Amino acid sequence: MSSAASLTEPDVLARTKAQLFPDSGEDAYVVADTQFAQERWVDDRPIDAAVKATLAPFNHVKVGSGYPDLVGVRHLGNDLLAVDRLGEDPPLIAIEAKGHTGRGGVDVDVERGIVQAHDRLDEANVAYVTAPTGAITQSAQTLARELNVGVLGVGADDELTVLERPRVVGNRTTGTPFVFERSRVTGTRSTGEAAAIRFQASAQGVADRNFGLNHPKNYLAVPLAVFHDGPTRDHVADHVVGAVDSAIRGAVFLGLVDDTSGEPRLTRLGEEVVRFAIREHHAVEDALVAFEQWRRSRKRFIDVAPAWGEMTRRVVFAYPATQLLVEELQQMHDDGIPAPSLVDLVEWLHVQHPTFTVELFLRGDDDVRARALTGDGDLRPAVLEEGAIYHSPTVFQLKAILYHAGILTERGAEPSNLDPNSDEWRLREPLPARR
Repeated sequence: MSSAASLTEPDVLARTKAQLFPDSGEDAYVVADTQFAQERWVDDRPIDAAVKATLAPFNHVKVGSGYPDLVGVRHLGNDLLAVDRLGEDPPLIAIEAKGHTGRGGVDVDVERGIVQAHDRLDEANVAYVTAPTGAITQSAQTLARELNVGVLGVGADDELTVLERPRVVGNRTTGTPFVFERSRVTGTRSTGEAAAIRFQASAQGVADRNFGLNHPKNYLAVPLAVFHDGPTRDHVADHVVGAVDSAIRGAVFLGLVDDTSGEPRLTRLGEEVVRFAIREHHAVEDALVAFEQWRRSRKRFIDVAPAWGEMTRRVVFAYPATQLLVEELQQMHDDGIPAPSLVDLVEWLHVQHPTFTVELFLRGDDDVRARALTGDGDLRPAVLEEGAIYHSPTVFQLKAILYHAGILTERGAEPSNLDPNSDEWRLREPLPARR
């Protein structure tokens, strides 16, 4: 048990996260800033390994004009909000932490944290400051109330007390998160970095999840099985693949079905796949029978089944990360890098979209991101050459799907078998260099 005077900023933040984000379940995801992944804090005191484990995963996420200590997405209860949130989507939450630095009780600048948290409301839906309870004054609470910033107090017994409840602002959703444009003047791209956190909290996020299967036909058949009369799982097992759970989970990732009600239901994109199947095969049952010929096939799907391969391409382009990856690979091709390695791609993407790159490519383990990222969120190039640091759903399964759809020239590889310097991410059909 910690004394009140010993609660450093990492301690305060870890205790806050543990109670505010007890699980990263459905519609929830949270990261701590990379400064907390380092060995020592600003006053040279070591950051306890248990604290770092609680705060992981780490990322350097820009929200507003700065980098909050904690950025997350989850539904909040009435005990944490001044009014009920309108809409069904969970809010984006930014948290600034303040703690003791070892110079006594006067060093906790809560009011500065309140001002910092208020700045995050340019992009976040809810903002909090969290600090040792004894360091929070009435004047600080008054300032927070005026600026619509929540105040959380952490006691010596680790109890989290809500001292001020904020109102939710905005009505952002978790729809397609990566909408970006290239500036005609500078050539740089822009996208809300916090959108990557919304992506991870969505059903299509790759945090703690996996596509499971490498061939897209296993996922495209799921909407047909859902639409067809009879048990969905039996249709998948009989005609497509025995790993039924993985097939359904992948179909959810690709936005073909929604399983929030317990049983998979067709999305609009899934309905379009059913319409295509009926047009191609005259009946859904006949389409499912056709899928039997592709069981255990390793051949490129767009080559052995061109029409279904094109449908795969349409589906995978609806996946939030695909358009951005293809656009950036095209730009690399235009700039004279037609066959980038995985290391080349990650370094390039991190300049353009740092938060997105870390979330999509680097495993969320505290050790991986602590080694791969500096306290300021920059990449350490030497670590990028280690295959084991990469996220399997991206470098193995997603890449394999992009290969079968005819977008990339090579399949993916398991991180344990991956050589990042020779793993090629080349577009199969790049456009001629743009003038």
